[in-house]
Amino acid sequence: MLDVIQSESRGSADHGWLRAKHTFSFAEYQNPERVQFGKVRVINEDRIAPGKGFGTHPHRDMEIVTYVIDGEIAHKDSMGNGTVITAGEIQRMTAGTGVQHSEYNHSQDKELHLLQIWIYPEKTGLEPGYEQTRFSREEKLNRLRLVGSRDGRDGSITIHQDVDLYASVLEADNELSLELRPDRKVFVQVVDGDIAVNGQQLSAGDGAQIENERALQISAITEAEFLVFDMT
Repeated sequence: MLDVIQSESRGSADHGWLRAKHTFSFAEYQNPERVQFGKVRVINEDRIAPGKGFGTHPHRDMEIVTYVIDGEIAHKDSMGNGTVITAGEIQRMTAGTGVQHSEYNHSQDKELHLLQIWIYPEKTGLEPGYEQTRFSREEKLNRLRLVGSRDGRDGSITIHQDVDLYASVLEADNELSLELRPDRKVFVQVVDGDIAVNGQQLSAGDGAQIENERALQISAITEAEFLVFDMT
């Protein structure tokens, strides 16, 4: 079964300095049919104006993954981290027993474009933690590059949940496949471009919830960037 979530059907918010799209229920967008999928609770696509951002605020018992599409984000947290995350980098913050952090567009003249993803951890009360890694275009080109996993294998960030997170940049007319175990759920999020997943076309901003499929067949109609979540 493959259920497409079209980009225009997502929740939206426009605060002037922030334009956001919500795949699942978040803030004022509440949709009882889209609360989560598998262990993924939030996929927000945010566009943040130069110099603007989110002031210090708390989180707990969540794995927060930030995937920067374009621009730079300045991050500070109560663990003592103060970093700049640039396009091509991925960040994981384990909120665990509780953290506070702020996120701002590091640029004074360029919009910041990112995906923020919340994943339920395998257990509550984890020790807060932080990780940040770069994956080049070449590493993701025409392959599924593992960028997040439960055991941090192959240089991926560690996500404290049974989730394998892949990123790919697939050139036009190229194809990829991924065999799936019967007890797994898969979510595909298109960042840019156009792909076909098991024959269903997806464009920038679209997502697909996939269950009870034996494999994924992904082909690029145009050059496309996308994420794949393979999870319990």
